[in-house]
Amino acid sequence: MQSFRLPWFVRLVLRQCWLLFHLLFSIYQFGSHFLQVIESYIISLGLLQSYQNLQLHNLRHLAIVVDSEEARNTLMVKELLHWVSKIGVNYLTLYDMEGVLKKSLDGDLSNFASGMTSASQQNRMIIELLSFADSKAGVAKAASFLCSKYQNDELASSSKKEPALTESEIDDALNAVGCGGPDPDLLLIYGPVRCHLGFPAWRIRYTEIIHMGSLKSMKYGAILKAFYEYSKKQQNYGN
Repeated sequence: MQSFRLPWFVRLVLRQCWLLFHLLFSIYQFGSHFLQVIESYIISLGLLQSYQNLQLHNLRHLAIVVDSEEARNTLMVKELLHWVSKIGVNYLTLYDMEGVLKKSLDGDLSNFASGMTSASQQNRMIIELLSFADSKAGVAKAASFLCSKYQNDELASSSKKEPALTESEIDDALNAVGCGGPDPDLLLIYGPVRCHLGFPAWRIRYTEIIHMGSLKSMKYGAILKAFYEYSKKQQNYGN
C-alpha cells in the first residue's frame, strides 16, 4: 500500500503557518513577560496605592517551594527571605526536593525578622526547613504508627473489624511522629515547572498555590502582587 504524501506546496504552506503561529506565540509570551516586569517594578516603587499596607491577617502561614537546582543560589534565597520578612510574614516553611536548603541555611537563619507588629514590638519569623525525605519518612512513620495502634486496639478488643481511617486520625498520627504541621495558607513555587515538587500533600489541602517562575527572575513587586491577590480571595470550606 502506497503511503499517503501531501503535495510539496501544501507541506510548504503548513510549515509557514506553523512558523507564523510559533512567532506570534513567542511575541505574546515576550509581551506578557515584559508587562509583568513593568508592573512588578511599578509595584516595588510603591506607585500603586492598592499594594501598600497589605492586609495579611489571613496569611498566618506562608510556604515557598524552590527548585533544588535554583536553591543552590544561597544569596538569592536569602534575599527572598528578607523580602517576605520585610512584608511581615511570621511563619514560613521553606522546601526543596533534594534538601539543598537544609544544608545551606540550617543554623544561618537568625538574622531574619518579620515586620513591626506594633510601634514597640518586633517578632522574629519562624522558618521551617523541609525536603522530600521528610515527606517520604513522614508517610512511613505515620503508617507504622497507625498499624501499631490498630494491632493494639485489636488485641484489647474481642471483636475484629476492618480499620476505617479518618482524616483526623491520619493527622493525629503525623503529629504523633513529628511530621505534622500547620497547612500553609499560601504556597509560592519558584522553578521551571508548575507543580509542588513533592511538598507534603497532606499539608496543602486548602492552600492557595501560585507559580512565580524562575528564582533567577524573582521580583519584590511580584511577591507583593501575590500577597495582594491572596488577600482578595474568599475561601469557602465544606462541612
